[in-house]
Amino acid sequence: MDLTDRIFVKMTEYENSPKRIQHFIKVWALSRFIGRREGLSPRLMEILEAAALTHDIGIKPALEKYNSSAGKYQEAEGPSAAERLLSELTEDRELIDEVCFIIGNHHSYLDDCPITLRIIYEADFIVNAYEDGLDIEAVRHAEKKFFRTTEGTRILREMYYKR
Repeated sequence: MDLTDRIFVKMTEYENSPKRIQHFIKVWALSRFIGRREGLSPRLMEILEAAALTHDIGIKPALEKYNSSAGKYQEAEGPSAAERLLSELTEDRELIDEVCFIIGNHHSYLDDCPITLRIIYEADFIVNAYEDGLDIEAVRHAEKKFFRTTEGTRILREMYYKR
């Protein structure tokens, strides 16, 4: 099994929520597709896929510590949880550090950020917009605010503007 497969298995074991497992699978699939269409290198794809699978790893410890899954708590608790999980699977410090950075910022919407984080923003928003039933005005606002990739923007528009 490659690293992505091992992370997938660990995350399905880690999560106790079918809804959260379904969520990270959808974000991973969209991130993978966007990353490939945007021409990411194999190394960046490895980081992107690891981050997509673990992006919400902070929900469990945030719920335990703060009784809340708010984004700021996910960002606070997620990197250490990811560090523990990923360290069991790889000694690649650069990958672990990059994934932890993404997890620690995936709700912050930094304008100047690595393409991997940008793709996680976009894929996570596309999935959340559907799961949360956002209205079209919220989708349009998000597109203007933080969508930058050609493929993420195309998918968002196909899914939400043609309904």
